[in-house]
Amino acid sequence: MYSLLLAIIYIAFVSLGLPDSLVGAGWPVMHQDLGVPLAFAGIVTMIIASGTILSSLASERVTRRFGAGAVTAVSVGLTAAALVGFSASGSFWVLCLWAVPYGLGAGAVDAALNNYVALHYAARHMNWLHSFWGLGASISPFVMSYALTSSLGWSGAYLVIGVVQAVLTLVLLASLPLWGKVNPVLPAGHAADAEADDAGTEPAAGRGAHVPLAQALRIPGVVLVLTAFFAYCALESTSILWASTYLVADRGVDPATAAAFASLFLLGITCGRFLAGFFADRVGDKQLIRGGFAAVGLGVLLIAVPVEADVPALAGLVVAGLGCAPIYPAIIHSTPANFGRRSAQAVIGIQMAAAYTGSTLAPPLFGVLSGWVGAWVFPLFLAVLVALGLLMSERLNRLVARRAPTDDVVLRS
Repeated sequence: MYSLLLAIIYIAFVSLGLPDSLVGAGWPVMHQDLGVPLAFAGIVTMIIASGTILSSLASERVTRRFGAGAVTAVSVGLTAAALVGFSASGSFWVLCLWAVPYGLGAGAVDAALNNYVALHYAARHMNWLHSFWGLGASISPFVMSYALTSSLGWSGAYLVIGVVQAVLTLVLLASLPLWGKVNPVLPAGHAADAEADDAGTEPAAGRGAHVPLAQALRIPGVVLVLTAFFAYCALESTSILWASTYLVADRGVDPATAAAFASLFLLGITCGRFLAGFFADRVGDKQLIRGGFAAVGLGVLLIAVPVEADVPALAGLVVAGLGCAPIYPAIIHSTPANFGRRSAQAVIGIQMAAAYTGSTLAPPLFGVLSGWVGAWVFPLFLAVLVALGLLMSERLNRLVARRAPTDDVVLRS
């Protein structure tokens, strides 16, 4: 039962990544067919991001009411319907309408699944699951490429992924009885209903009183982790979008070489999470976050080395990708331990909102900044985000260390 549900969750994470690269991969053709400027891709992505932020903030109340399994199934179904809607969109405004349920479904399932895994599974699974998300995100551009070179067209790619999501929805609905049977094991002598720290705890995930947004934000350390998460996701999204441009415009790297190494940044994240899973349980979330930010800092230094050779900057991009790998999963997985089980879903929902906000705002902000002062500012921009993320996470570690343990959970292996 435990293994069967875990396998379904792994498939769900692959499915989560599948739609994420479709807009970017297909937009060069889509905008022509829809008769809109190339820049209108930003409108679609902003609508999707707004939906994910809103549903992430609402995820705690919804998940407590209906349970993680039901929220996941319905959210994936909502995403499937949106993707099928994308495939049938003959105009830009219809595409924008379908972007609303797309974003709402993506944010809700992301927050619900991450919280469920953080409460019920060991750290290695969190890393491997996010690696599987990267696998899904890497597959979808190939699906779009095949569709564009065949008679399917870009709409066919959305339809194929939409059907895959619909099948997963049926699997998730069939698995609903399993979700309530896989529970974390509490240590012997644990007082299940005892009052804990300011964060509050609760032995059964998904039960208990709703934790309002304002209350969650007042939990000591939440603002720190939100800032660290914002900084990390801003760092990741800025690197993905602008690394190739920086290498070509400022370092004179051949465009083909720059594109290849920019893709290696993403590959480094995916492979790094897979590798991190093998030692995550022994090292611990705090060390993974600390070491990850340190590795990204080293990568940024290599990118910034003022030499004519391309090798340091290209190697730095790969090192930065590997450093990024464990940060996101470790921040999520450490949430119940840092803030208590009762508040975990609320905090993770806010973290998801902070993540999407950083991913949405940072790349255009850098675009404006680089247009003003030049692309050379890229490593400096990343360095500021690395320093901010590391500083906030270390302050959170000190805060948690001063607080007595409240709701230790022995995770299943």
